Amino acid sequence: MATMVSFHAHPDDECISCGGVMRAAADAGHRVVLVVATRGEHGEIVPGVLADGETLAERRVRETHDAAAVLGIARVEFLGYVDSGMVDTHTNGASGSFWSADVEEAAERLAAILREEDAEVLTCYDRIGGYGHPDHIQVHRVGRRAGALAGTPRVYEATSNRDEFRRMMAMAREAGQDAPDLDPDGFGSPESELTTRVDVTPWLDAKRAAMRAHRSQIADDSFFLTLDDDRFALAFGTEWFIRAGGDPARREDTLFPA
Repeated sequence: MATMVSFHAHPDDECISCGGVMRAAADAGHRVVLVVATRGEHGEIVPGVLADGETLAERRVRETHDAAAVLGIARVEFLGYVDSGMVDTHTNGASGSFWSADVEEAAERLAAILREEDAEVLTCYDRIGGYGHPDHIQVHRVGRRAGALAGTPRVYEATSNRDEFRRMMAMAREAGQDAPDLDPDGFGSPESELTTRVDVTPWLDAKRAAMRAHRSQIADDSFFLTLDDDRFALAFGTEWFIRAGGDPARREDTLFPA
């Protein structure tokens, strides 16, 4: 069987964008490796979660391993960079931040893991990092370069379907339901660029359980955990990707070759 390496910016990103494909791959007998660029030091903390003397970074590392167990991940690695914080904050350029890291040096760190694992598949993010977060954009840059350095055969950019998001918001408003007041153009990629659509509905229970493991970031009353099953499936039951060199006109339904 093959090895899949899934590269993410912060703890909890992995379960939201790739939780389904990782658990599906593990269930199919593939080896799944999770690589996280930072320990999420600057995340917003759910009140009352941290123990006395516990740092957010320590907690988020532990939560990542808990989520990994749910998703069938065989190996977890952190690249050793510091969370850069949200866009245009002073932490973006701080020493050791992922955003300020040299792309070539960071890519070589990731490429070393790809070579060691003889990875067949690598996931990173699309060119805007899904929604413009500095560390997510850096995951795109570093991931694409690492895949080239290691010669990884199949490199996928995790993204969302911008056009579907727009349709879902319109449907919610027509039904009198709450819809986020967001500009769809700032999220994901146009449908015309998407090469890969993976139905992960059989693994939604695992995906939601992995989200729940990240208690310092995803509160019990959060949008992610309070959706009913049907709306959760609508929001998270499909994971979208752009494969390097892929053809949107011949859309795939798996990250692994036949």
